[in-house]
Amino acid sequence: QVQLVESGGGLVQAGGSLRLSCAGSGRSFSSYAMGWFRQAPGKEREFVAVINWSGGTTYYADSVKGRFTISRDNAKNTVYLQMNNLKPEDTAVYYCSADSVVRRILSDYRFVEVWGQGTLVTVSS
Repeated sequence: QVQLVESGGGLVQAGGSLRLSCAGSGRSFSSYAMGWFRQAPGKEREFVAVINWSGGTTYYADSVKGRFTISRDNAKNTVYLQMNNLKPEDTAVYYCSADSVVRRILSDYRFVEVWGQGTLVTVSS
């Protein structure tokens, strides 16, 4: 299966921006739907965004619509999450994920096939 490694997390002030990257290995990368989830301390992991294999279809959680953008570059085996106008409530560990179908990423994080190790995003007030 594809293996995923996230990068780009860090500390940013409210209103600032970060771009997360998720690098995948393996020839199968371009066939996967790719998603981003996040988990804040003491809370359950939640869906953030997903993009289909070609990049032509995207879905976002209501909490990030208009602020976050998911994209992918299959030639580079990489998916991105551009995060603008960050808020303190965006503070969480962000996880990259991969699945053979979009619907599993949208349904429940416990069903997702492949996970990265996570990268911490901290937004200060």
